[in-house]
Amino acid sequence: MPKLKTHKGAQKRFKVNGAGKLMHPKGMKSHFRRRRSQRVKQQLDRMLVTDKTVTKRLKKKVLPYGA
Repeated sequence: MPKLKTHKGAQKRFKVNGAGKLMHPKGMKSHFRRRRSQRVKQQLDRMLVTDKTVTKRLKKKVLPYGA
């Protein structure tokens, strides 16, 4: 069976944490950022755990060897 290719766009967007869970950045980060409070901007910089329904598909097709 041939090697699977990693989707490079997904590799840049998703990271695997120490527990093996896929993490993704929050959206809505770039537009109208200057009018948001400092607290909200800090919260946008955190990464979230990807939903388990999406994680299964991502790990199988898009990121077969981890991020």
